[in-house]
Amino acid sequence: MSLLTPQRPSAGAHTDSAAAFVPDQSRAERTTSYAVADFPVPTGREEEWRFTPVDRLHSLIGAGAETIGGSEIAWESELPAGVTLTEITTERARELGAPAPADRAAVVAVAGAGGAMHLDIPAEAELSEPVRITVRGGGAQPAFGHLVVTAGRFSKATVVVQHTGTAQFSEVLSTIVGDGANLTVVPVQEWTDDSLHLGQHDVVVGRDATVRHIAVTLGGGIVRLNANATYAGPGGSFEGLGVYFADAGQHQEHRLFVDHEAPHCRSNVEYKGALQGETARTVWVGDVLIRAAAEGTDTYELNRNLILTDGARADSVPNLEIETGEIEGAGHASATGRFDDQQLFYLQARGIDEDTARRLVVRGFFASVVGRIGVPEIEEHLMAAIDRELEGQPVEPLEVTA
Repeated sequence: MSLLTPQRPSAGAHTDSAAAFVPDQSRAERTTSYAVADFPVPTGREEEWRFTPVDRLHSLIGAGAETIGGSEIAWESELPAGVTLTEITTERARELGAPAPADRAAVVAVAGAGGAMHLDIPAEAELSEPVRITVRGGGAQPAFGHLVVTAGRFSKATVVVQHTGTAQFSEVLSTIVGDGANLTVVPVQEWTDDSLHLGQHDVVVGRDATVRHIAVTLGGGIVRLNANATYAGPGGSFEGLGVYFADAGQHQEHRLFVDHEAPHCRSNVEYKGALQGETARTVWVGDVLIRAAAEGTDTYELNRNLILTDGARADSVPNLEIETGEIEGAGHASATGRFDDQQLFYLQARGIDEDTARRLVVRGFFASVVGRIGVPEIEEHLMAAIDRELEGQPVEPLEVTA
């Protein structure tokens, strides 16, 4: 029998309506399919959509959305030697191992894209510079995309996928990592405040491979990302990390599903978010499934939210579903709260003004995640962007060159 563990209530300015809710089905039973007809248009009453303002997303998930023609998305790239970016068919993406869509947004994105971009990192390549892909929006028309990243056996690389400009964009990002490879994928969302972005980000972890998926969301009117991790063999390690900062009127939603099916694999999830301004809204849902065959699993998930002003709201729902007792460990934690007045007092008592003190506290809050990206210029950019968020200034898009 599986053990379903919903989030318990915690103090702070957040809701926890999921505390008394037990999911109506195992994550193992949820639909995955390339057929649009298998995913009805959501109403907002479904468990996986109940936090999302679906009434504002009709252009991306409504009936017939997948038949919309045209796109105002430009793809730009900076590729180290040996790395290639080519156009492929959806059938070829499936042959490469791209997981099937798991919700209405993803299946419409694949159908609407009509193909995929394939980023290939050769086997045994060790890249000293990150691969950079920029997805640049140029208007408010619906657009769809599918990016497939393959990292060959024993390769080592970092891939940064930057989303910027104005767009209504729905995407699937499929990452297939070969045995023994070490890959970091950093999707950065710095859209304008009137943009919509839906994404399914899949990671397939090869045998003894190490993968980090680091989501950074600082812009967009509505951003909803689903990150899913599976294991192709034993010994794999997955880290799902995230940083998000929501201002007034923004809805930022991050959902994770780690599916432990192979034995002796590890996962660690850590997401941190800050909210300021009336109607700022964030949602974090973390699901971990440990199947009966996944003996020796070691997993932990953590979500922390920092409420900076009145009127902001954070929902945090971690879940564990465990089908075997033969594991190394499994746990989760969630906390939402306001500024620590003692921290502010300590800093101000040493001559630091209040605005600077607040900025130092927030930078310290995010540093443990940002510091794991491993690309100094990107880490510096994100810390500067967080400072601008605190000051109420527009975030300048990430523009770095090799």
